[in-house]
Amino acid sequence: MHQKIIDDFIDHLWLEDGLSKNTLNSYRFDLIIFDSWLGEQKKIAMMDVSELEIQEFLAFKFPSSKSRSISRLLATLRRFFRYQLREKKIQKDPTLKIQTPKIPKSLPKSLSEEEVESLLDAPNLDSSSGLRDRSMLELLYACGLRVTELVDIQLTEVILSDGVIRVTGKGSKTRLVPMGEEAVDWIKKYIAEARDDILRKKTSKFLFVTNRGGAMTRQAFWYVIKKYAVIANINKPMSPHILRHAFATHLINHGADLRVVQMLLGHTDISTTQIYTHVARERLKKIHQEHHPRG
Repeated sequence: MHQKIIDDFIDHLWLEDGLSKNTLNSYRFDLIIFDSWLGEQKKIAMMDVSELEIQEFLAFKFPSSKSRSISRLLATLRRFFRYQLREKKIQKDPTLKIQTPKIPKSLPKSLSEEEVESLLDAPNLDSSSGLRDRSMLELLYACGLRVTELVDIQLTEVILSDGVIRVTGKGSKTRLVPMGEEAVDWIKKYIAEARDDILRKKTSKFLFVTNRGGAMTRQAFWYVIKKYAVIANINKPMSPHILRHAFATHLINHGADLRVVQMLLGHTDISTTQIYTHVARERLKKIHQEHHPRG
């Protein structure tokens, strides 16, 4: 096992890009699996592999040719070997001639505006936890947050007087996101009527808390979304991320510019936001049909 080589590469990623712990763990896991396979199946070291062994590993991992998964794993290996080449630990990049499979661009599943309304109305507002959940759902939809960003929000990052929150996204990059009046009102109500009741005299720096005194976890909130989807009779695959997609889709449907949506979502590259371009095209076609004399 080439643990030190992998550790050095992960440290380099963290220092160079400031990637999140989850992303670094994904890189590490991919490389450990690759290293183990090489040792067991090929009896060769990571730094001695050729293009052939990498192709064989990809075929071993993905016999059903899942393009997205192959692409992600290949990106890990490509970055690893380019780093080793730059550090002069290898003479040649074995991933250089391997083609990345084409991934069909598809829009993530979303919710209609009516379905979002039903989901937001699902929590029981007579309970403190229900008020907290309603506030979380409102903020998630109002700001298009990633679930990690939502659960990590601290009280000091909520500026109710200005109606904005300071969000720490991928790569520890911060951005200010407007909340909108509805979300501001729900957060005020949650802080005034429910937060202390949930904490039961404990203290916490986080905005959204549990009765243990800690922040709501990503996993716990995933179950919260599932529960309210059942109550709201939404028969679609549900996750916290679906409200982020609804946020972007509904903004574009109502005329928002793609660059604005990019900034609000915290996408570093506009290409990541471009999965929503066909939403914009559909909206323009609809406007044309409704208003052009030959539509």
